[in-house]
Amino acid sequence: AELAAVTKFYRRDVRALESVDLVLRRGEATALLGPNGAGKTTAIRLLLGLIPPSDGTVRVFGGDPRRAEHRVRMGAMLQVAKVPETLRVREHIDIFRSYYPEPASLAEVLAAGRIEKLADRMFGTLSGGERRRVMLALAMCGNPELLFLDEPTVGLDVASRRLLWDRIRALRADERTMLLTTHYIEEADALADRIVVIDQG
Repeated sequence: AELAAVTKFYRRDVRALESVDLVLRRGEATALLGPNGAGKTTAIRLLLGLIPPSDGTVRVFGGDPRRAEHRVRMGAMLQVAKVPETLRVREHIDIFRSYYPEPASLAEVLAAGRIEKLADRMFGTLSGGERRRVMLALAMCGNPELLFLDEPTVGLDVASRRLLWDRIRALRADERTMLLTTHYIEEADALADRIVVIDQG
């Protein structure tokens, strides 16, 4: 996956990224480190094909990230994501697994977030840390080759953060390609093979 000389404007006067080159190496975990507003989330949204670049080229698996055959090979845990609070965790997993031609098994998804004990709980009853682990598990429903984690531990207490770190480290052991955005330098250092710093686009 790569961004090649990518610039992204929101409206005419808000420049989120300016001439950014970024290559994600196969099987490597890369941390995109920078303050709030640096352009980290924009980079992920571009690579997921959710928004187009204003200039430059975005490629995933050698092609356009908007193509269905590339999208099903990616998973994402986004910073701002909502799922219905009145469904059970198991029901959310069933729905997400149905989006993929070759999904991970229910057992694999539950294990990815270590959420086996939460499977029959309503999402709305979960704590912040439990919700994040469920969102990580949902990102794994398609058994992705390329995984995006957008500030996965922001707002969590230390214990919840460490538990999520453990789950992310376990996913790294599978040699998936991973892009993690964070503004915690200790998180980047703990979870990534390579750290890329971005500031003001």
